[in-house]
Amino acid sequence: ANNCSVAYSYTLFTRTSKQLTARSLHRQSYTSFASSFSQLPLSVSTRQRTLCSLAAATEKNNDQTQQSDIKFWNARQDCWRPDVPDVEKISWGMPAKKKRTGSRGVPHRLNEDERRAFDQARRQGFLQVTGSSWRSQRGDSPLLNSYRSLMDARGRPAIVLHKLSPNSSGGVDNGDMLVVDLSPLRLPDEFERVEQELKERVLAEYNVQSQILELQEEISVDETDEIEILDGNANDDGDDDWETRPIYQLSPHSFSWELSRQQGKQVGKFLGNLFDNVEMSATNSKKPKGVKPGKGRRHGGYGIG
Repeated sequence: ANNCSVAYSYTLFTRTSKQLTARSLHRQSYTSFASSFSQLPLSVSTRQRTLCSLAAATEKNNDQTQQSDIKFWNARQDCWRPDVPDVEKISWGMPAKKKRTGSRGVPHRLNEDERRAFDQARRQGFLQVTGSSWRSQRGDSPLLNSYRSLMDARGRPAIVLHKLSPNSSGGVDNGDMLVVDLSPLRLPDEFERVEQELKERVLAEYNVQSQILELQEEISVDETDEIEILDGNANDDGDDDWETRPIYQLSPHSFSWELSRQQGKQVGKFLGNLFDNVEMSATNSKKPKGVKPGKGRRHGGYGIG
């Protein structure tokens, strides 16, 4: 009887221990599953917040890109403009088909170095000149005149980087000068707005301030040549000079930045892309057949270029 009671007690104890162990394991698994389930919404919500932040940032960047891509400038279409082939012809000293493309009192004919800079400017979107590019023999700058006529034919602002000569110590007293002329757009009422917008964009992109540009023009022409420089206002007959006059008879609307050589090229490239000045298909100019060194009017020539 004692042996039976001991065996019954052991069996009951073993069964009770197994039941308690099973309940304990069930509670632990339930607790671990519940804790894992409680952490799931937190990770999901964190991921959702991250995705929302990325979407907001992407949308903001897209808005900024769209704003930067918005064209803030226009060029007058219903007006007199030269043709690009005619501008190329007078740069070689040849007569243009369209009248008033060139003038005897305004030199446009380029020498070898100026031709190289002219072709490079068409590919880069802005012109690079040494100093003021003034030629004392011609009493003017044929390179600046030809490039301004080219930009007038295309309806684009003229962007010129004036690279200053080094001083005796190997550096320069001042930085290079990057000049923008808006007169080829032929919309004088829009000049101030476009200028302000352009200054703000350059300031935001490169953190440089523009400065007031004082133009000092020296014009040396024959007494029989009369070049009328107009201020852009309507004349007495009521005609709009910006619609009918050639660009060399219209005053420039220029402003500038004083920059280092490297920064000047960067800003010049930025502005060239902004105004779509780059000619991707432009190649080096080839000298037309039959073109010979010309003579000025004082020496029996036509004085073209």
